[in-house]
Amino acid sequence: MELLHPLPPHRHDPPLAADALHRYSPPPSTSSRVEFHALATPPEAAAEEDKVHVAVGKSVGKGATLLQWAFSNFTNPHILLLHVHQPSPFIPTLLGKLPASQANPEVVSAFRREEKEQAMRLLDNYLRICRAAKVKASFMMTEADQVQKGIVDLVVGHNIRRLVIGAIPEGWMKVKRNSRKANYAAKNAPPFCKIWFIYRGKHIWTREASEKPCSLSPCETIETEGTFAAESTTSSGPLPQNSAESSSDTHLEAEEERVNSQLVEVKQEADEAADESFVELLKLEAEATEAIRKVNLFESAHAQEVKLRQEAEDELRTTVKDQQKLLDENEEIGSELQRTMRSIAIINSCVQETDHRRDAAEDELSLIQASISTLWHEKQQIRRQKMEAIRWLDRWKSRGQVGVAHCNGVVGFAEELPEIAEFSLLDIQNATCNFSESFKIKEGGYGAIYKGEMLGRTVAIRKLHSHNLQAPSQFHQEVQVLGSFQHPHLLTLLGVCPEAWSLVYEYLPNGSIQDSLLRRSNISPLTWNIRTRWIAEIASAICFLHSSKPETIIHGDLNLDIILLDSALSCKICEFGFSRLVTEDSLYLPSFGLETEPRGSFTYTDPEFQRTGLTPKSDIYSFGLIILQLLTGRTPVGLVGEVQKAVTYGRLSSILDSSVGEWPLAVATRLADLGLQCCQQYSRDRPELTPSLVRELEQLHVSEERPVPSFFLCPILQEIMHDPQVAADGFTYERDAITEWLENGHETSPMTNLKLNHLYLTPNHALRLAIQEWLCKP
Repeated sequence: MELLHPLPPHRHDPPLAADALHRYSPPPSTSSRVEFHALATPPEAAAEEDKVHVAVGKSVGKGATLLQWAFSNFTNPHILLLHVHQPSPFIPTLLGKLPASQANPEVVSAFRREEKEQAMRLLDNYLRICRAAKVKASFMMTEADQVQKGIVDLVVGHNIRRLVIGAIPEGWMKVKRNSRKANYAAKNAPPFCKIWFIYRGKHIWTREASEKPCSLSPCETIETEGTFAAESTTSSGPLPQNSAESSSDTHLEAEEERVNSQLVEVKQEADEAADESFVELLKLEAEATEAIRKVNLFESAHAQEVKLRQEAEDELRTTVKDQQKLLDENEEIGSELQRTMRSIAIINSCVQETDHRRDAAEDELSLIQASISTLWHEKQQIRRQKMEAIRWLDRWKSRGQVGVAHCNGVVGFAEELPEIAEFSLLDIQNATCNFSESFKIKEGGYGAIYKGEMLGRTVAIRKLHSHNLQAPSQFHQEVQVLGSFQHPHLLTLLGVCPEAWSLVYEYLPNGSIQDSLLRRSNISPLTWNIRTRWIAEIASAICFLHSSKPETIIHGDLNLDIILLDSALSCKICEFGFSRLVTEDSLYLPSFGLETEPRGSFTYTDPEFQRTGLTPKSDIYSFGLIILQLLTGRTPVGLVGEVQKAVTYGRLSSILDSSVGEWPLAVATRLADLGLQCCQQYSRDRPELTPSLVRELEQLHVSEERPVPSFFLCPILQEIMHDPQVAADGFTYERDAITEWLENGHETSPMTNLKLNHLYLTPNHALRLAIQEWLCKP
């Protein structure tokens, strides 16, 4: 059943005053309200000539047609889109569509928000069309139960003068009856609004405007109504000739005003009655629609219930079958689970047994590794003891205390010393990741230095260039020489790899003394005590090399770059004896020390080298330059002349390095004199490095103001111990002193005079470190 939507009754035109009141007052509406506006336009702005209002609906295609027509027929228009949002009286729910009054308020509110969002998206589409056409556009939207009434309300409320609206024509210049919006707008829109009716992009009719809009509110219109009528009447008649005519005119005007007032009241009553009838008709229409909807809803619900019941029965039968199938599968899975649990129990027992075996193997491996480490340390200790024995025998030989036969036995004993460790090429490659660039520390003219892990410690591996080496036999001979002695201030050679022409040394993390002087390392600021101790340690190492038997070992390239620092800031000389490893042509190249950049000059080279070649006095000359450089902190170029001049004129303190603190004058003077003596032009004028001179240098860095702890002094020499050794009596002595005591045939303790249980000596590392730490303090 289709319900007809009747139009409001046609209103006859009232007299002038009443008609004016009707046109300037917005028509009452009980079902229409303005919800929100995208553009709040005052009536004065809306009256501008370039504004064109276009009524658009839910069909974007039809609305776009109206916009295209407006774009084509108006020059530079300002398009204002009019849209009336008509809330749906029914709310969709799970049970179907229900009246808004019967639905859940929250559901109604959510549905209303969704409707408004759809309306805003619709207007966004229209605005995009306007932007694409480069036309200025805005919109106004209101909410009303009837679209046509909402359009008229917007026209009245905003004094809209030009409106474009869609229409459906029946014939030429005639609007069809079922086009309710266009028909309603044509009949009820204020006369000041000019309306264009468009169908499919074609203009079919125009309702011309008959007067201008009024900006007064309804209250203002009622207040000025009598004045307006009186003025109109007065302006139409001639001027009064006498008082009788004036009285007659006044009476006529009052009568006319009374009649107009009655007409206005009658019109208002008629309008109210028409509106009430229209509202009542809408209510009846809504009730009929609701009844039909309920009937349809009940029928649909019944059909849905029958369908759901059938589906539920089918689902129940399927579920029963699936349940029975699951029960069967459950039984089968249960039996399979039992078999799996038995297998897991067997596997667990095997895993536990394997774990026990693995733990036992790991424990055994740890023991083996510990044993290997212990054996390695014992081997090193034995090698040091044998080397000490060789030194004792060499001293006895030099003093004439042993015969020739005994000396031959000593030589044989030296030949029987175990060789240093030899590593395969695979060992070296594994330690350096096949000589990876990431493991390379530095590279020089004689080879590259790599950092690696071997023998359970960090090592430095020097890979020599084969073209700088002599015959392999000479290489092995020199390696044996380097590995045949041990000294606390000489870099220890741990092993060799003949296949890779590589030497394995202990790794020292603190760089060289040159790095410390140039602030290229992370070592804390140096003091004069430390520098003086370094001079003593370097002198001790050179004295050891020069006193070696049967051949004197000459370093040949002493400089600050090849003197390295260990973790205790004790120095160690590296690259000693390498003059035998290089050819005569390569001898003039920079040494391949840890500093790999070429120095460009042989500043430390003996001036007599070209005439005499390498001699022990060549190392003495380099040692003198090292003393002067540590004393002044300057480069060695021209340093000898500067120090000689300062000493001659009594201005030695002016060239001392003040960054290490205040040098004691006696210490600085002694070191400057020794450095100048070592740097004499002729080698015959340079001093020898003797043990007594080394001891004197070792005492220089001890401050006279600080008392030396008694346990730092050797009981025999009453001097600070440099290499403390524990004897069988439990006392600690300087190595040289207790060794000389035992060599002289004493088998008793120097302290208790009791016989010693054995003659072995054990290094006292803890006391040695304590002495070094005390000496390093300013």
